[in-house]
Amino acid sequence: MYRRRLVVLVSLLGVGLGFFFVFRFYKAFFWNNTQFENDYSFVFIDRDDTIDSLSLQLNPLLKSTKHFLLASEKKGYSQKVLPGKYRLEKGMNNNEIINTLRSKRLTTRVIFNNQERLEDLAGRVSAQIEADSLELLNAFQDSAFLSEAGFNKENALAMYLPNSYDIFWHSTPEDFRKRMLNYYDLFWNEKRRKQAEKLNLTPIEVSILASIVQKESVQKEEQNRIAGVYINRLKKRIKLQADPTIIYALKKETGDFSKQIKRVLYKDLKVKSPYNTYQNRGLPPGPIVMPDLSAIEAVLNPEDHNYIYFVASPKKPGFHLFATNLWQHNKNKRVYTRWLDQQKLYR
Repeated sequence: MYRRRLVVLVSLLGVGLGFFFVFRFYKAFFWNNTQFENDYSFVFIDRDDTIDSLSLQLNPLLKSTKHFLLASEKKGYSQKVLPGKYRLEKGMNNNEIINTLRSKRLTTRVIFNNQERLEDLAGRVSAQIEADSLELLNAFQDSAFLSEAGFNKENALAMYLPNSYDIFWHSTPEDFRKRMLNYYDLFWNEKRRKQAEKLNLTPIEVSILASIVQKESVQKEEQNRIAGVYINRLKKRIKLQADPTIIYALKKETGDFSKQIKRVLYKDLKVKSPYNTYQNRGLPPGPIVMPDLSAIEAVLNPEDHNYIYFVASPKKPGFHLFATNLWQHNKNKRVYTRWLDQQKLYR
């Protein structure tokens, strides 16, 4: 009788323990383990994160990091944490969370435009993906990469075309620049390259000229006309004499690209710089800003006219007065200069 009771007791104990482990397993894997109020929450895992640092990041989002760690160990995830951006849905259990962190990386929308330097671009992009600005800048300026891709440090900005891109958040700087080069090669298709060739320009030179057009006017309806002026000057071997290149040269000389220069003075035209198009014939060595795609298209499709000069229009802000000869240009220029003085824009 005693032995019988002992057998029953051991059996019940075994059943109890089995139930306990089954319950513990079920709770660790299949119970809701989220505690955020929104419908979803994003998780960003760095390339150097471990299961420990990840658990600290998840702690505010989960009811039990202990159960998450247990499930991670059992599923073999704790030894292979994968970097990236992930979306956790409200009500997920640990099994679903781990499966998401294993296989459902998300892209992030990276947007940039009109950056003046690679340093500015690196800072803009670093705010949107994991890589920091110094890592990105080093990759952008890597001499071996630039040489192989057909660029140099002065004109490298031409490779980055302003747009919005779906990029994996954990992309390395090398991944990012490769993606940009691939897009550049797609953009510069055979049709556009032939258009550039007809103008006796390379794609890089088109981007450099487009950067000047961009700085002269953001009015898309006028960019083709301005592009036509500069194309005419290049054909006639007349110096471009573009004020935006003087402003860029002054900023580059001082290293202060945050400086606002609203008026170019005669003394500024003497600045010693390869970007000074009043002193140097032809195009500067690189873009003075990242041009919009519309500015690039404007250069590739310049308006056919005889204008050689233009100056900003006081009566129509954002637009310009054009001239075919110096006499008319000086007349337009006096109107504009008088307006600057009235506005007290001496610098």
